[in-house]
Amino acid sequence: MAKALGGFTLFVSRLSSYSTDQSLKKLFSPFGAVKEARLIRDSVTKKPKGFGFVTFESEIEAQQAVKGMNCRIVDGRLILLKLQNCSPWNRC
Repeated sequence: MAKALGGFTLFVSRLSSYSTDQSLKKLFSPFGAVKEARLIRDSVTKKPKGFGFVTFESEIEAQQAVKGMNCRIVDGRLILLKLQNCSPWNRC
């Protein structure tokens, strides 16, 4: 699992264009203390690109979020979660 500075980070893809940083944080907060929830935006239009990152305080919380939210439908879109910086051979 990728440990960001002071937390454990998940990559979240296939998000709706209606998603916000706040809605992303609210979506994942039932699984534990969310340190940061950040959507990646287009530098010109400032619209979300459909993916982002969620950082949890602990590895257990991040694992629970993956189990609970991976392949779930959110705002009409099937979202996918992946542990950030996983290598292909460790089956993330």
